[in-house]
Amino acid sequence: MVTPTPSPSPSLSPSPTPTATPIASVTATPVATMASPWAMVFLPDGRLLVTEKGGTLRIVTQAGAKSAALGGVPAVAASGQGGLLDVALHPDFATNRLVYLSYAEPGTGGAGLAVARGTLTEDTGGARLTGTVVIWQQAPKVGGSGHFGGRMAFGPTGHLFVTAGERQQGSPAQDLSKTLGKIVRLNADGTIPADNPFVGTAGARTEIWSYGHRNPYGLFFDPAGRLWENEMGPEGGDEFNLVARGGNYGWPNASNGQDYGGGNIPNHTPGDGYVAPLAWWTPVIAPGGMILYSGTLFRDWQGDAIIAGLVSQGLVRVRFTATSAAEVQRIALGQRIREVEQGPDGAIWALEDTANGRLLKLTPG
Repeated sequence: MVTPTPSPSPSLSPSPTPTATPIASVTATPVATMASPWAMVFLPDGRLLVTEKGGTLRIVTQAGAKSAALGGVPAVAASGQGGLLDVALHPDFATNRLVYLSYAEPGTGGAGLAVARGTLTEDTGGARLTGTVVIWQQAPKVGGSGHFGGRMAFGPTGHLFVTAGERQQGSPAQDLSKTLGKIVRLNADGTIPADNPFVGTAGARTEIWSYGHRNPYGLFFDPAGRLWENEMGPEGGDEFNLVARGGNYGWPNASNGQDYGGGNIPNHTPGDGYVAPLAWWTPVIAPGGMILYSGTLFRDWQGDAIIAGLVSQGLVRVRFTATSAAEVQRIALGQRIREVEQGPDGAIWALEDTANGRLLKLTPG
């Protein structure tokens, strides 16, 4: 009996993984016009809370309907770069309705960054914040109206991180007895975590997480729990930084830019004792708000930082790892962009930095 030889099985080649089509442009759809808008955050139901620098907080729908100004917002020092700044939601907002606001707070000696929180209440009396209390104040207050910073982000452990600009004072960014030029870390109620890096350091403000910052305007956590920020340099030297616990980022002693008028500032160099940026810009982009994109609408942007560009008038896309970062794309929008956020469907939303700034919804194409 002859046993037939089995026919050879056909060899199968795996199908190549499709390459995402590069997104070279966006369609910008105007949704609403705001009075000097500064920041926004999406509520769980898809509406947005939007701050206007003059001191107004509004609820805006994705169709562009704007609420009346919400009550319960603290008085702000609305001048220059100061006013009502960032807005953030407590990680448990769905159950506790807590909203956080950063703003320039008037006071003795000038103004300083502050953070308040209140409960978003919506009933027959309208939308408003109730029980608003100030939970943190920058010290000291100083004259002038620049470099407040003011960006907020909650970390994976529920702590609140706040960027505090150096108020155009320079050297206090190196002084641990002051919260100018710092990133601070707070418990959600404004108290100081016992494991902050300078707890137990004589003379240091215990809310400080990192220092040597100039004017930080962008802040987010990545999925690994790492904290990233951007900040404006002087004449050149805008920075994209991985923020380390207790790290000193050099300002005003080191910068990859120069002082206005041509004054020299030493560049970051290995061994100088300062944390160097992973990416920097000269000429400047003047970075504003920043997100880590995680949606599918801009699929080939997943995992990238998207930075609002003021001087660069559009979006700046940065691809990064734990040890490196580089700009990979710019999307021109023809206007100073203050803020970006990712919408529920993966669209990118942007706020123009003008007196009548538009809220834009950005989609591919």
